[in-house]
Amino acid sequence: MSDMRILIIEDDREALDYLGKAFRESGHVADQAADGLDGYALARDGAYDVLVVDRMLPKLDGLSLIRSLREQKVETPALILSALGQVDDRVKGLRAGGDDYLPKPYSFSELLARVEVLARRGTGSARSEPTSYRVGELELDRLSHRVTRGGQEIILQPREFRLLEYLVRHAGQVVTRTMLLEHVWDYHFDPQTNVIDVHVSRLRAKIDKGFDRPLIHTIRGAGYMVRDTAR
Repeated sequence: MSDMRILIIEDDREALDYLGKAFRESGHVADQAADGLDGYALARDGAYDVLVVDRMLPKLDGLSLIRSLREQKVETPALILSALGQVDDRVKGLRAGGDDYLPKPYSFSELLARVEVLARRGTGSARSEPTSYRVGELELDRLSHRVTRGGQEIILQPREFRLLEYLVRHAGQVVTRTMLLEHVWDYHFDPQTNVIDVHVSRLRAKIDKGFDRPLIHTIRGAGYMVRDTAR
């Protein structure tokens, strides 16, 4: 199964980075959160096929996170990772709203297989927009990697497509440099280069040039935002 959108919520940075890289190398889109509150915010507002949730998280533990999502009618399938592997622990996880429970240590191949099963099972949690996005006259299709504006096809390089996809997924919201570094470049540090500025400039030249109004906006001192300013 290809092109799943996965959110990994894990406070062990080494494990978090390993899983993110492994899922992306398997052809999927993987977002990351290092604590329960950040994970909850992303899971509540994002369109994901599967959540991979560590049970013991700072700020908001994994079971409480899943329970809160279910109370908010977010039904994204959730797989719980935990060092607590007894039957009672698994039962608690499932009763909290988890869909599967994988004790640590685990193999990535088994985790991937379980995530694929959950994604196939699906619960419609991707909010009716798992494959395409639209902002004004701009349309982006995740499966075909096709982008059009006003019916005109725009050819993007893979990195440009990932950048635009992340921006349109968060249309109307400020996207910071840190968010772009982590989710588009897979950096968890600031390389102190202008790589983001260069790519945004190139993307603007393709997305906005020749059209009456820009869709990509710089929010001074904060980051970038995609929004349609038409009234």
